[in-house]
Amino acid sequence: MAAFSSRSCLQYLLHLAQDNLDFRLPEIKALLALRGKPFHPCENFREKSPFWCLDGLSEEDVHSIMARSVCAKSAFELWGHGQTHSELRTSLLNFPSEIMSPFMHKDSTYRINVYTFNKTLLFADRIKRIDALEYLPFEGTVSLKNPQHIFCLLEDYGTDPNNIPEDPNYIYFGRWIADGQRDLIRSHSVKNRHFIGNTSMDAGLSFIMANHARVKQDDLVFDPFVGTGRSSRKNQKWRGPDENIRANLRQYGAQKMYVDVMVSDASKPAWRDAALFDAIVTDPPYGIREATRRTGSHKDIAKPAEGVFEESHVPVSQAYHLSDIFTDLLNFSAHHLVMGGRLVYWLPVYRPEYCEEMVPLHPCLQLISNCEQTLSSHTSRRLITMEKIKEPEEFDSLAHLSDPRFSAYQGHNAFREKYFSGLNKKSTKENNKSDVSGD
Repeated sequence: MAAFSSRSCLQYLLHLAQDNLDFRLPEIKALLALRGKPFHPCENFREKSPFWCLDGLSEEDVHSIMARSVCAKSAFELWGHGQTHSELRTSLLNFPSEIMSPFMHKDSTYRINVYTFNKTLLFADRIKRIDALEYLPFEGTVSLKNPQHIFCLLEDYGTDPNNIPEDPNYIYFGRWIADGQRDLIRSHSVKNRHFIGNTSMDAGLSFIMANHARVKQDDLVFDPFVGTGRSSRKNQKWRGPDENIRANLRQYGAQKMYVDVMVSDASKPAWRDAALFDAIVTDPPYGIREATRRTGSHKDIAKPAEGVFEESHVPVSQAYHLSDIFTDLLNFSAHHLVMGGRLVYWLPVYRPEYCEEMVPLHPCLQLISNCEQTLSSHTSRRLITMEKIKEPEEFDSLAHLSDPRFSAYQGHNAFREKYFSGLNKKSTKENNKSDVSGD
């Protein structure tokens, strides 16, 4: 019972990547929710820090998180911490010996790594750090190549590369549990993909989207804006016969997860009225690389005589404004997500005019997170995660019309013009600088 009580009080340390900072907390919270666990940070939690200390987890919980996370690099069972090496020593000596002993007995092998954030230590200084841990009761044999247990001393020197302190701001020591899935970003890189479309999503962001959506095994996931018929290869206008999504999944050994692709107009109803999908994960067109068009016309179109069928028909298209895309997407999600299912999508914004009130809402969908990815000095896109909390009622699809915030996000209709306006201004400034330097 004593051992159980001690282990129930354990804390775990996550070492996180310092990119996509806005996306990290929603990802970890979503992965914890899949385990039915809340996010319980320790005292003095700082969201932008590369190190997070978490309470209330088991080692199995940590393994589950790290098996999915692309935002976390590594996880450790935290044995000690402090602002100085003296405080670290005191903390380690107070750590329950019954937890330490299974990993330090004479028949075990181990290795100690030294990691510093925002500062590089000489090899000799790293050895000194390890030698200074001689007060720990290691009885096993050091094995650098294939140890049974790995321990790590981690020193945090802050996040400002222009103001690196002489001594670390904080120090941690713990037993390594698992690494995250950062390698997936490289192994699934768009550069090495069999088929890439004009708007193929970055691999790392794709995994983050799936994690924010809490996608799990056997879920049915839908992307209403899955891609383009065009290839993005140089000097290649159209894609080849085996350049498709199925081929990409086959490349990654995931073909069995592929259901199918349906060519349709996202603005028109094509599905039976039922909650079909566990998650909807998508990147709607912004009108930059791909046009925002839908079928239909305001003009009267002469119909063929009854009983006469044309051999082929190319539907007339019309503008599909971004505000309409988002309205349709949220209404579709409210009707076709299962209860508790999530919608994850990208919202393009013009940064000088952005405010939180511009994010579209729906009575059936609760806003979970809103994360920014900066694209330029004047534009960005925000990853919006929403969760279905109730079934739609008769007038829910029109709720946005009475929402005072509706007029604000109609401004997304002008995103294309503002995007290129910013590029043109930048180009003009650069040309003016060139003219001045040329004089």
